[in-house]
Amino acid sequence: MKAEGTFEVTMHGEPPYDTVDGVSLSRASVTKRFVGGLTATSTVHMLAVRTAVKDSAAYVAIERIVGTLDGLAGSFVVTHSGLMHGGDQTLIIDIVPDSGTGDLKGIAGMMTITVADGRHGYSLAWLLP
Repeated sequence: MKAEGTFEVTMHGEPPYDTVDGVSLSRASVTKRFVGGLTATSTVHMLAVRTAVKDSAAYVAIERIVGTLDGLAGSFVVTHSGLMHGGDQTLIIDIVPDSGTGDLKGIAGMMTITVADGRHGYSLAWLLP
């Protein structure tokens, strides 16, 4: 199945906790509000690295999403792995196996995110056993 929609982001960044030769490590938490096929809120805990080279960076994160997915109530957790090199970006967001609760127990799948004109969109490809 597929759920699509938009989400709003509120970032709560921290100053870098380690910097060596222009390579900075930092933490942030993010809250999101999803609308569309996924009506939910989430909290993201992120670790990031910025390099001294413009457009090269990376982040990893864990996000718990709580709400309804196509009318099914529960929660699930996704992992993020993002990499940017010279402006080329890759982002992998997978649902953690066996992290689903409530009606979403057993959920599997992956999410893609788009950002256009300052708006965040998502597409969640998912299935239940």
